[in-house]
Amino acid sequence: MPEKDVFKSRFLKSLFFITLFFLILSLSLLFRFSNTSWINTPSYNLILLDNTENTDPIQLKSIPFPPSPDSCNPNQALLKVFMYDLPPEFHFGLLGWKGKSNQIWPNVSNFIEIPSYPGGLNLQHSVEYWLTLDLLSSSSTTPNIHRPCTAILVQNSTLADIIFVPFFSSLSYNRHARIYGKGKKDMNMILQEKLVKFLKGRDEWKRFGGKDHLVMAHHPNSMLLARKHLSSSMVVLSDFGRYPVQIANIDKDLIAPYKHVVRSINASNSLDFEERTTLVYFRGAIYRKDGGVIRQELYYIMKDEKDVYFSFGSAQQGGIRTSSVGMATSKFCLNIAGDTPSSNRLFDAIATHCVPVIISDEIELPYEDVLDYSKFSIFVHSSDACKKGYLLKLLRGIKKQKWRQMWERLKQIAPHFEYQYPSRHGDAVDMIWQSVSRKVSFVNNQTYRKNRYRMSQEFLKSR
Repeated sequence: MPEKDVFKSRFLKSLFFITLFFLILSLSLLFRFSNTSWINTPSYNLILLDNTENTDPIQLKSIPFPPSPDSCNPNQALLKVFMYDLPPEFHFGLLGWKGKSNQIWPNVSNFIEIPSYPGGLNLQHSVEYWLTLDLLSSSSTTPNIHRPCTAILVQNSTLADIIFVPFFSSLSYNRHARIYGKGKKDMNMILQEKLVKFLKGRDEWKRFGGKDHLVMAHHPNSMLLARKHLSSSMVVLSDFGRYPVQIANIDKDLIAPYKHVVRSINASNSLDFEERTTLVYFRGAIYRKDGGVIRQELYYIMKDEKDVYFSFGSAQQGGIRTSSVGMATSKFCLNIAGDTPSSNRLFDAIATHCVPVIISDEIELPYEDVLDYSKFSIFVHSSDACKKGYLLKLLRGIKKQKWRQMWERLKQIAPHFEYQYPSRHGDAVDMIWQSVSRKVSFVNNQTYRKNRYRMSQEFLKSR
């Protein structure tokens, strides 16, 4: 081969390898920084859910944020919380966590040591998990975790506004409400009995009869045994569907959002009016009991309409992914009463910016004392919805401009329904603590009003 050709061949080979090197280098840098957020928000390592499908246990991912200039002053916290050091069998032990000898809590400052929560529909009622993590991270022993200064853990119960009971009751029901053998108690019942005995024996409970205690019972079937014994306490619920008013009511208890199971849509990627080709979307269980009978009626009214998707569906075999796509490409999403007044579909709709159509006459909603749902949702009486043609005429009559107003509002309020760790200002965890604070103030106000004449009456009795 001529010398000139040899030189040319070597040059081309060198150029090829140099180009390949820079291509590999560029790809590695792109991969490295693709998981970095440049949002100008407070600094901390934020743990988010990989909720593309949410059928597996949640995967915690650490995403770096710029340094936060602010620190939390415990004296300025909105809510001071005392938390019982219950044994792990009541909380993280239910997730399979086993600490060292005499270790009650996982090290929440080390993300890899935090037990993951089971995915799928279990996630709906995981509020207990997020609130407990948030309280633990408020301790002075976790200085690397930056979070809102709304609720702070205190070690002296007499200084607390509320006493937090860290029992993962929804998880206990989902995992242990199974009776093996005639006449035997399941582990869920045994844990509830232990809890009641523990609380009734505490000075903190005896001081006010449990009125300053916060108990979590988000799953409608959780705490079935214990609820009547703990009815004086404040309870975190999904709705009041399976509670007598003497045990749970809107005056003393609060409603927390479900953890949505579909994938969240970024506001900048949310499809606009014309791009959402389906008018109305519903996918789920159609044949329900109690108030949920309306689902069956609506199904037969709407199933053959060309711009309506109304179908049976479950979380299995890609069902969550199907709903994620369906809701994100629909203008309106039906939230119809089921076995209980509430449904996770409302919060799935909010996460996908699909305007919710709420057909549930007995529903109570999270943060409704500070959030006007009528700005981003449509409420329809069940009796009206079941009139043939009524619902579709209503929804087809909503013009683009009005829909876009609700859509824009949905994008603004969607972060209020996101559970994450560490918590962020205005997310679901922070909003729940704010709701607890308002509820504590209301209960205290009612107590103080009742005590107006207590001193004079006691003085007269003593004479």
